[in-house]
Amino acid sequence: GGGAAAGVPGAARSDFDFPPKDPTFVRFRIPPRMTDRPTSRRERRDKTPEQALAALMRLCARAEKSSGDALRLMRTWGVAEEARREVLRKLTAQGFIDDARYAGAFVRDKIRLAGWGARKIRTALRAKGVADAAIDAALAETDDPEGRGARLRTRLERKLRTVRAADPYDLRNKLLRHALSLGYDYAESAAAVAELTETPEIPCDDF
Repeated sequence: GGGAAAGVPGAARSDFDFPPKDPTFVRFRIPPRMTDRPTSRRERRDKTPEQALAALMRLCARAEKSSGDALRLMRTWGVAEEARREVLRKLTAQGFIDDARYAGAFVRDKIRLAGWGARKIRTALRAKGVADAAIDAALAETDDPEGRGARLRTRLERKLRTVRAADPYDLRNKLLRHALSLGYDYAESAAAVAELTETPEIPCDDF
């Protein structure tokens, strides 16, 4: 029809047909008002010290966390350094975080499930902010040379079933590197490889 559009005198009805018949028409979205702007990921992640304390209490109730874990999380939440220390003090005072307890659980888990040696365990715990004294105490509680040797041999036997080597020398070197990567010391690793492959121990000069 040729009548005027409602509310706009003189405009033809066809001018308001939608979608418009004009092929040059470009659709666009009207931007939302600033008050409707969605919250950014960073803004959603930021927490006040009180919120950080509550969140960490919930996390620590589900699984052990180290002091380093808590500090790193609070840093990602935008908590100021002084406030992070105060939150950590409260968590420690209330027993939610105990690095000695955490170290003990970590050592038992890595020895039993992953077959790690002391060196790898120590490195991992230091990275989590655990003090050397707590690490030493946790390792001392689980120190069992006979059991440690059996765990290392089990790991090497598994590796032996899958490793590809050009010759016996290459095989020994690959097994030794695997043992060292698990955190066992050189002498212990070389002796285990020599026993497994029934060859003389590999000189340390080769590494």
